[in-house]
Amino acid sequence: MTALNNRILLVEDDQNFGDVLRSYLEMHDYNVTLATDGVAGLERYQAGEFDLCIFDVMMPKKDGFTLAKEIREQDKLVPIIFLTAKTMKEDVLEGFKIGADDYISKPFNSEELLYRIQAILKRSSTKDQDSKEDLKEFEIGKYHFNFPLRILSYLGEDDPGKDKLSPKEAQLLRMFCLYMNDILPRSEALTKIWGEDNYFTARSMDVFVTKLRKYLKKDSNIEIVNIHGNGFQLLVKTGEEV
Repeated sequence: MTALNNRILLVEDDQNFGDVLRSYLEMHDYNVTLATDGVAGLERYQAGEFDLCIFDVMMPKKDGFTLAKEIREQDKLVPIIFLTAKTMKEDVLEGFKIGADDYISKPFNSEELLYRIQAILKRSSTKDQDSKEDLKEFEIGKYHFNFPLRILSYLGEDDPGKDKLSPKEAQLLRMFCLYMNDILPRSEALTKIWGEDNYFTARSMDVFVTKLRKYLKKDSNIEIVNIHGNGFQLLVKTGEEV
C-alpha cells in the first residue's frame, strides 16, 4: 500500500527528463505517476489519488497552467509545483494566481526539489490534521456523535435513543472517528487520552473499546476491529446492511 503523502503526479513533456526525475523521486520513496502532456495528465489525475502534483508549464495539447486551473476546479487543496524554463515575473505571478504552492525554474538542483516537496507535503499534512482536529460532530453509520456534549444518538427507525458517554469514552470515540476506516495506533490513543503507554493503560483502553462496541452494536455495519500489534480500526460499511 502506498503511504500517505507519497503519491505524486508528474506531468512533463520531455520523456527522458521525466523518466530521470521519476526514478530520482522513487529512490526517495515517492510513488510517481508520469504523463507527457496536459491531456494525459488530467486523465491520470481523475483516475487516481495524489498528494502532490508537479507540472511542466510548456506542454503540448494542454499547458501546465490550464491543467492546474482545471484541477483547481475539482480540488482546491492538492499542492501544485510548476516546473518551467521561463523565469519571467509574469509567468511566476500567473502560476501563483492559479494556486501554485511553488515554482521552480529549470535547470534546478534535484535535492532542492526534494526538500521543497518535503516541506510542502509537511505543511499540507499539518493543515489536514488541523482541520480534522476542529471537527466536533460525526456521523457513524446510523449514529450521530456530538463530542462536546458527549452524546451518541442512534438514528435508526428501530429503537432510536441516546447514550451519554463518559469523558474517556467520548475522547476515544472521537479518535476512532478521526481515523474512521483507518488504523488508530494504540500508542497514540494511550498517550493522548491516558497520558502514557504501559500495560495498565492498555488494559484500561481494552475495557473502553468493549464499551464502545456495546454502544454501537445496533448498527450491524459498524465494527471495531483489533489489529494485532498495531491498534484498532473503526470499520463503517456503506450501502445495505448485510
